[in-house]
Amino acid sequence: MTAPLRILYYNWVDYLDDERRGGGVTVYQRNLMAALDDQPEVKAYFLSAGVAHDLRSGPPRWEQQRFGPDTDRARRFEIINSAVLAPAHHGFGSAAQITDPVTEAVFFDFIEKTGPYDVVHFNNLEGLPAAVLKMKERWPQTRVVLSLHNYYPFCPQVNLWHQERETCDDFDAGRACVNCLPHVHDARHMRLSGGVSQTLKNLGLRPGSWSYDKAYRWSMRLGGRGARAWRRVKKARPRRRAPPGELQRIAPVDSSAYVARRREMVALINAHCDTVLCVSDAVRRLALAHGLREEITHTSYIGTREAAAFERTTPRDFPARSDGTLTLAYLGYMRRDKGFYFLLKALEEMPAAMAARLRLEVAARRGDRAVMARLKDLAPRLAALTYADGYAHDDLDRLLGPVDVGLVPVLWHDNLPQVAIEMHARHIPLLTADMGGAQELGRCPEMVFRAGDIADFHARVAALLAGEIDMDTYWQGAMAPVGMAQHMEDLMGHYRPL
Repeated sequence: MTAPLRILYYNWVDYLDDERRGGGVTVYQRNLMAALDDQPEVKAYFLSAGVAHDLRSGPPRWEQQRFGPDTDRARRFEIINSAVLAPAHHGFGSAAQITDPVTEAVFFDFIEKTGPYDVVHFNNLEGLPAAVLKMKERWPQTRVVLSLHNYYPFCPQVNLWHQERETCDDFDAGRACVNCLPHVHDARHMRLSGGVSQTLKNLGLRPGSWSYDKAYRWSMRLGGRGARAWRRVKKARPRRRAPPGELQRIAPVDSSAYVARRREMVALINAHCDTVLCVSDAVRRLALAHGLREEITHTSYIGTREAAAFERTTPRDFPARSDGTLTLAYLGYMRRDKGFYFLLKALEEMPAAMAARLRLEVAARRGDRAVMARLKDLAPRLAALTYADGYAHDDLDRLLGPVDVGLVPVLWHDNLPQVAIEMHARHIPLLTADMGGAQELGRCPEMVFRAGDIADFHARVAALLAGEIDMDTYWQGAMAPVGMAQHMEDLMGHYRPL
C-alpha cells in the first residue's frame, strides 16, 4: 500500500482563528483542509507564525496550536515569537522578512521533528523569514510550493497600493516605499498586542467574548500608559505622531533596502520553489514582470464553493426589467482601492439621462458620514438606489436576484476578488476595470473599462443601455468557477509531477 502524501500548509494565521483574521486566504485554507479530509491518500498539517507572542519577550519556539476550536487540534501548529510580524504592514520592510537565523532554526526544527513532508505549501510568506525556503537544500525530496494570493514578495505593503490612494506601478528604486504607509505600526506595540492576546487565551478567555474584549482593551490601555511612563523616566523624547494627512518616515529609510528586499525575495523563490501558483493570469503576468522564472509560475484558480451556484443557475433575461432601466450591483467594501469612490464620482458626473436609467444596489459596510451623504445625494439622479450595511453569504441569492450587471471597478491589481466570483457564479455578467483578475471570469473585452477612467466607464454603461453587448456571446466565452474537486486535481498535479 502506498504511503499517504504528507503535506504541510503554511499561512500567517491559523485557518480556525477565533478572531477571523486573514480574509479570503483563511477561508480558502479552511475549505482546502476540509476537502483533504475526504482524501485518504493525503495527510495534511498546518503551521502559522507572526501573530503569537509571549507577554515577556523570549526566543522563538514552535508548539501545537492550543487555542481556538478543538477541531483538527492534532494537525495545527504555530511558531511563537517569530521575528517577522504578521500581517506584513506590522513590520513593514523589516530586515527579518528576508532572514532571521533564530526563527529559521525554529522552522527547520519543526520540519525535522514533525516531518518529513512530501510537500510544503506556503500560502504566504508573511510571518516567516523568506530564507526558510532554503529548506529545499536540507530536504531536496520535498516539493516546495508558494501561492501568490498577494504581492508580498515584491511589495512590503503587499498590494502594490501606494499611500492608500493609488496603484504602484513603479516603486522608483525603493523611494516610493520609504513613505508608503499613511501611518506606522510600532513593532514593540504589535508584539505587546500579541502578548496580551496570548496571555488572555492562556487564562481561558476566547476572542469575541465580553471578558476577553474587556480585558484586552484595559490591558492595552495600561500597557500604553506604562510605556509612556517609562519614556518619561528615561527622559526619552516621545515618538512624534504625524498630524492627519502627513506621512511618517519609517525604517528602513534607505530606499536601497527596499530594492534589496525585492531582489532577495525573488532570488530565494527562484532558487528554492518548485512551483509558484498564481491565483489569476493577471497575478502571473505581474510575477513574471517582477522576475519570477516562467517555468515555475502557473495560473491556478482557487477552488470555491460558489461553483455550486454556477451549476444551479442559468443566464438570466437581459435586462430583467422592461422599463428601459438596468440594475447594477456593488458588493464589498467602501474603499478607494476597491473603486468605490471612483464609482460614486463616475455616477455623480454621469449625464443625467443616462443616470436616470440606472438602478444601483450597494451592499457594503457603512462608511463615514460624508460618504453616506454622497450616497443619499446620488439617489435622486438614479432610477433607484438601495443600500445594505454589508451582507451575509446566505443572503446573496436574495440580494442579487434583480441584478443585471455586477460592478468591479477596482483601482489596484486585485488578484481575483471574491465578490466578483460570488456574482459571476450566479450568472450575473461583470463590468470590470482592466486591473486584476476579475476580467478573466467573463473574458469579454466589451465589458472592461480602463481603471479610473470615468469616460470609459460611461461608454461601457452606454453600450449596455443601448443593447450593444450580446449576453449570449458573453456567457459562451465566460469561464466556469473552479470547484474544490477540480482545484484539488490541479494541486495534485503540482504535488505529484510526472
